[in-house]
This record gives sequence, structure tokens and C-alpha cells, in this order.
Amino acid sequence: MILLIKWIKFKIYWIRIKVIKVLYIKRNTSITRSEIQREAQENGLFLYIDKQQDWTSHDVVAKLRTMLKIKKIGHSGTLDPMATGLLIIAIGRGATKQISELQAMSKSYTATMKIGATTKTDDAEANEENLKDISHINEKEIKNVFLNMQGEIAQIPPMFSAKKVKGQKLYHLARKNIEIELEPSNVFLFENKITNINLPYISFEVKCSKGTYIRAIARDIGNELGVGGYLTQLRRTSIENHRIEDALTLMELQQIIDENESI
Repeated sequence: MILLIKWIKFKIYWIRIKVIKVLYIKRNTSITRSEIQREAQENGLFLYIDKQQDWTSHDVVAKLRTMLKIKKIGHSGTLDPMATGLLIIAIGRGATKQISELQAMSKSYTATMKIGATTKTDDAEANEENLKDISHINEKEIKNVFLNMQGEIAQIPPMFSAKKVKGQKLYHLARKNIEIELEPSNVFLFENKITNINLPYISFEVKCSKGTYIRAIARDIGNELGVGGYLTQLRRTSIENHRIEDALTLMELQQIIDENESI
């Protein structure tokens, strides 16, 4: 739907999710809260948000419910608080019932890990432990490990994760220092490519299937090198052909709405 209002210019594109429309709100876009509410009520829509660091995916949904005054809002796949990047937000019943199809899509990330230490969470949210000397590690070894971690792999999820085992989220158990034996899940890495090595840090890009934990990739690479490792930075850049370049931060969206509410 293209609204024929002279000060309103925004585009609605079709994506491969049945007949649901995706509303791209870009930085030069003008739109009001009532227009979003109307589209959500009539058809459902998807909003592309660039999640900031230290926010949970639920925080983003809660903020949008308040900002847009719409209750029926969900998201297409959790990003850890440390992570930034693309969240596809489903608004309205017509969109939220399609979330599972979005969740099944492949995802791409840029990431940085540190070798020579581990953490309980497999990322920088916890303190370092098990510090080890890495002076013997060379680039050839690192490249070989990345080369071997491609295609279908068996991955054990982090204990500090939202994955459920026997009805309980793992992080609930981990916070109580309860350890259980976890079964590996088969995931697929379409791409796992080094972009920079500046030891102890390694930057890389990953394109992966649903259910892949990038924290677990960093952990397993560190283990393969024999010195441990954990994730220090993560940014989701795309969900199949839906890209971070089309996303807005919550602050940018709020500014757009505020500016147009005053017209």
C-alpha cells in the first residue's frame, strides 16, 4: 500500500512470505503512528530494526509496543544482548502468524572472537577464565580450523542460552550452576570466512542455518586450537535477502514518528 499523501513517501516491497507486505521505513521516510496502526490492523507488516547493544530482543518488542501503541508484535529470531543488527519485527496478526517462516531463513553475521581464554557464557558477558599462552598459534593453524568448520556440523548449544531442554531454558539452569549433558544439534554453515587476524582477536563472517549459535562457533574454534576462545562482537547483517542497510534504530524510528505527529 502506497499512501498518497504529499509529505509521506515510503515504499512497501513484497517478500516471499505468502501475501504479507514488508514496510521499509528508511531514514528519509515520513510516516505517522496512525498509518502504521492502520496497516497493522488491515494486513500486518514487518519492520526492520537495527538492534543496539545491551538490549534484549524482548526489550525491542516491549519498546515498540509502547511507541506504536500496538500489542500484537513479535520478532523473527533472538539476538543476544551483546549483539547488534537486524531484527525483523512482525506487527499485527497477519504478520505475527508468519514469524516461523522468517525464523527458518538463513542468517548472516560479522563477528570477532578472542582466543587464549574462555568464559562461562562463551561471550564477553562473563569474566575470562582458563587463560592460556597463544604465542605458538600461527595464521595457518587458524585458517585450517576455519576451513574445517564448514558445511554441516554438530553443535552443542551454550549453557547460557534460551534453548529449552525438557521444558526449561538452559540459562535458568546455568544461573543455578546446574550442568546437564547436552545433545548436539546439526546446523549448516554455508560460509565461515576469516576477515582479519590480529591476535588474540580473529574477525570472521558467517552465513548459517536456523539454530546456529555463533558463540558456540567461537568456543569450538578456540577448543580446536587448544587455547580456548569466546565471542567479543556480533552483528547480524542479513536474514536471507533482507539486509541491515534497510533497518532503522529505535531512536531513528521514534524521531520519524515524532516529526510527523507534529505536522
